[in-house]
Amino acid sequence: MQEFDKIHLCWRHGQGGRRHGVGVLQKMPDDTFAFKYSEEAKTISEFTPYPEFQNFDQEYKANVVEIFGQRLTKIDRPDIHTFFEFWEVDAAQAFDKFYLLGKTQGLVATDNFEFLAEYKLSKNTHFLTEVASLSLQPLPRGTVEIGDSLRFELEPKNEYDPFAVRVFKGDLQIGYIKKYHNKIFHEQGAEKLKLIVKALEKNGVIKRIFIKVCF
Repeated sequence: MQEFDKIHLCWRHGQGGRRHGVGVLQKMPDDTFAFKYSEEAKTISEFTPYPEFQNFDQEYKANVVEIFGQRLTKIDRPDIHTFFEFWEVDAAQAFDKFYLLGKTQGLVATDNFEFLAEYKLSKNTHFLTEVASLSLQPLPRGTVEIGDSLRFELEPKNEYDPFAVRVFKGDLQIGYIKKYHNKIFHEQGAEKLKLIVKALEKNGVIKRIFIKVCF
């Protein structure tokens, strides 16, 4: 079973801004790929379309993965195995650009795009995500440590996202699961999913929390 066949292109207006789903990159049954902007993309006045895909109304099918794949880290870099381990990448699939986009989120420092896979629940589920909305509540150093187990609660009445999932350390809410990564938590059997802190970025406070989602 494939981990995902749909990746949402997300955009936000700077660090701490709300994520908008501006498009979908889909793997089709015949193993081709298609990309199309969402209706939401057309309503965001500050949003500029991806440079190679300027038409909001067109469905793109030619070379879409190759174009988006230009964002990916080069697999010949000396530390690539460490990079793959961090992002929960199966090295056997290292030449699959669609897979790598979903697993590593296609992040680059020069824009505000993210590629968030819509994961399917299975006994082999494992992926890395980052706690969202952390900037709304600065956490002192030591509040969360690498290796900590976190818990989650669904928040279906969230005004922005009916798939919202809150993340807790004990009774303290520390943030949310990223948009679209949160959909898997609404599948039957998802209550068995575990959240384990894998990495932290901190100075005086905790700035980023990366968590592994797995059974």
